[in-house]
Amino acid sequence: MQIGISSTLPAQNLHVFQARRASFKCQKSPLNPLTKPQPSSQKPVSSASSTELTRQHLSNLEKLLQKSNQADPEPVVKAPGNGSIENKGRGLLEGLNLSRIWPEMKAAEEMSPRHLNKLQRLLSKTMEYSPRNTLGSRWRDYHGCNDWSGLLDPLDENLRREVVRYGEFVQAAYHGFHSNPAMSTDEAPLPRHVALPDRSYKVTKNLYATSSVGLPKWVDDVAPNLGWMTQRSSWIGYVAVCDDRREIQRMGRRDIVIALRGTATCLEWAENFRAQLVQIPESDDPTQKVECGFLSLHKTPGAHVPSLAESVAEEVQRLIEKYKGETLSITITGHSLGAALSLLVADEISSCAPHVPPIAVFSFGGPRVGNKGFVERLNEKNVKVLRIVNNQDLITRVPGVFIGQESEQKQQQQQDQQEEQRSESFAGVFNILDNNNPWAYSHVGTELRVDSKMSPYLKPNPDVACCHDLEAYLHLVDGFLSANCPFRSNAKRSLVRLLHDQGSNVKQLYTSHKALSLNLERDRFSIPMPSCLPSPSR
Repeated sequence: MQIGISSTLPAQNLHVFQARRASFKCQKSPLNPLTKPQPSSQKPVSSASSTELTRQHLSNLEKLLQKSNQADPEPVVKAPGNGSIENKGRGLLEGLNLSRIWPEMKAAEEMSPRHLNKLQRLLSKTMEYSPRNTLGSRWRDYHGCNDWSGLLDPLDENLRREVVRYGEFVQAAYHGFHSNPAMSTDEAPLPRHVALPDRSYKVTKNLYATSSVGLPKWVDDVAPNLGWMTQRSSWIGYVAVCDDRREIQRMGRRDIVIALRGTATCLEWAENFRAQLVQIPESDDPTQKVECGFLSLHKTPGAHVPSLAESVAEEVQRLIEKYKGETLSITITGHSLGAALSLLVADEISSCAPHVPPIAVFSFGGPRVGNKGFVERLNEKNVKVLRIVNNQDLITRVPGVFIGQESEQKQQQQQDQQEEQRSESFAGVFNILDNNNPWAYSHVGTELRVDSKMSPYLKPNPDVACCHDLEAYLHLVDGFLSANCPFRSNAKRSLVRLLHDQGSNVKQLYTSHKALSLNLERDRFSIPMPSCLPSPSR
């Protein structure tokens, strides 16, 4: 069935349409050589020359695009004059600049009210990273060869990243233990997988600590189902070695890391309270003493595992021999009980081989371990210790009476403040107490002191657990600039762990459901980047 034009248009407009219909012609592109008028005497275009004309047509189109985009600052890729049709087409697509158009189209879609909250979250809560700087020849300074002189106040940005990085190794030790805390009493434990925060390292040895004390029988009667909480031997950390050439080049050496977690089991808590000072077994000097409980966990072997001292010494000897001829360093890091054991491990491995690499200890929230004789012993062995201390953390002030520390302070005051003129007999009393009192403990190494009250996220009066929490330590280090400066405004460490572990100590502004969901959303979409840290300095 055919419908005539006269039946679809009004009669009064029919003559107008018919008059214009005659002028309707197919308008062809003036750039196409095939559309140019040809003389009547010229022969039709052959198929051989059609390809050349097509190339010329594409070239004309590209020139037109280039002329229209002269004001655009982005360069347009030109196809070579003798290129193929495929190259011409690629240049044409590049001229369209679809990569610039698409994001704008996507952004326009995301600007709709339905996606407005999501867009705000992406813009304000996206994880920020900054690349690690190359330490190169300065790695010994950051490893403590000069006791971190000039790097702590104000805190050097490279040292801040190194401290946070070693703290993450201790976090991995905590996670590795709590993922499977129980140990069999009938057979040796199987190798344990540890998810390291830095993929350039690999675990080479699992470490175990064993208590020499047991719980009273009445504990089993009162609480018979404590399980792993009462086991004598427990996984306490690991040895890892850097195995990535790029990271080795960045750090200036191959680094061996020994990471130790804090107290977890009942027997470990029991050892913590055995605070009397005892002589170090390997020392001929009776004045070099350490805490009895820490030494027990360090030296006691288990039923199916060697002692912590034996395991770490054997592994360090093996790695030194394996990487003989390379520049090596040994970094021991720990939190709480792990910080105390780190000093004993450093003392152990400092003499385990003829030529031991430089040893540095990064301790978080560590208690006192020994007396002044032990401090002098580590100094003689050139063991460098950086103690990260929270001013509100009570654990860093125990064990022992503080006579040793007060004696040093009073003697320093005698030298600095001559107007007070303290008598020699008064100073001698403190020296006698310091040398003979079994509770005279002393701290080791250099101190980096942070303060929970400086954090804009934590309450001004956090509880004891929060002040001693490792994540709180890393949060405070990430925001520390110097002793007299406020919290670093560009600190970007995620608050997810802090909210999860210490939510009651975080200000209410940041514990609301909306704020928590934003932080969780940010952490969920964050991509681990082995060459970067979520702690930018700018």
